[in-house]
Amino acid sequence: MAIELNEEPTPMAHAKLPNSESARHDYGSAEKAMIEYRRIGTERAMKLGNRGPIRFTDEGKLHPQIAGSYSECGFYVFENVLKEQELTDIENDVAEILRRVPVSRDSKLDRFGRPALGSNCKARSISWVKPLSDPVGGTQAAHGRHPSQMLQLEPPSDAPKEIVQVISGALQFSEAYLRVYGHPDLLRVAAAIHGPDFTPFNEVLWIKHPGLGGSVAWHQDGWTHWTKPTLDENTHGFNFMAQLYGCDAENGLWVVPGSHRKGKADIKAMIEKEGSDRLPKAVPLICNPGDVVITNRQAIHGSFCNTSTKYRVTLNFGFHRRSSVLNVKSGGVHNPITTYTEDYIRSRSRMIMFGINARRKRYPDETPYEYAPLRDRASDYTWDSNRMAELTDYNLQDIGI
Repeated sequence: MAIELNEEPTPMAHAKLPNSESARHDYGSAEKAMIEYRRIGTERAMKLGNRGPIRFTDEGKLHPQIAGSYSECGFYVFENVLKEQELTDIENDVAEILRRVPVSRDSKLDRFGRPALGSNCKARSISWVKPLSDPVGGTQAAHGRHPSQMLQLEPPSDAPKEIVQVISGALQFSEAYLRVYGHPDLLRVAAAIHGPDFTPFNEVLWIKHPGLGGSVAWHQDGWTHWTKPTLDENTHGFNFMAQLYGCDAENGLWVVPGSHRKGKADIKAMIEKEGSDRLPKAVPLICNPGDVVITNRQAIHGSFCNTSTKYRVTLNFGFHRRSSVLNVKSGGVHNPITTYTEDYIRSRSRMIMFGINARRKRYPDETPYEYAPLRDRASDYTWDSNRMAELTDYNLQDIGI
């Protein structure tokens, strides 16, 4: 069941992660209900009208149809954002990352005997999961925001004890990811929603292995501002989710449309009412390769075990409204607890500039985005690959709220 990548410890020209028909798993006694749940959810998702290319008005504003649909649903599928060459670059970097991960949770070496990915980092770089499990549901992890555990399945007899599921601080491990982070149209969307002084959140790489990937219990991402009188639908920011291979009802994220507008939900009570983890109003993200979803962090969302034959590889990166984070003391999930001062935010925002400049090198015919808060220091962020070492542990300055 392990990923069969080229045994040479050097990048390949093209390194597609293999799907496997033998990887398919089912939900046992719940399989019939899951099949119907996926079918209904997919039909509802495709009728929402919240998908299409990124569009702006002649004045440069986000198209009102997109803005309105995102506000109503809490997510929007931007279609065909990343083209074939960029997807190939990402795919090669992901394959190399998976060659470089430790052979086990406690190891400092990869399977070639080299220092493993993240072995020189102080910040956590890799999150492991028991195949087909839900490690955080029903626990106090992440401020207890996953109050109920998803249905867990028994993994195949030949499955590894643990698999890699999340790579944190992923910009330091992939120049292709860094270039996606500087995508001009995505940054224009961020500015349209949070203003031109928007700030970073964090960046992770999700890898849902076919027939093995664990679930993520239903939750809302934010924890800091739920009781504040200034709370609105955008207070806790959003995530972009760029899809390398696409995703569907079996291996993708599910979202409850409109739940981002209703404040803090009692998710445990919702699940107890249904008698299962199949929330009836949720819909799956249905994406093709290169689609990028914007998802409000306040929306109720989660994902089931990946019982399909297909990998789901998601480049997940988010942004905040500056007023939601400036001089706020928070953290403890994505970064150490700290106060997000102007200097702290400015330092963390350098990653936006590095992304913009790395992308400019790869796509010189694009018009790069101009990030207003660091416009006066643009010359400090000229990019070449030798600067990758400067990014080590940058995620110790993530901005979690």
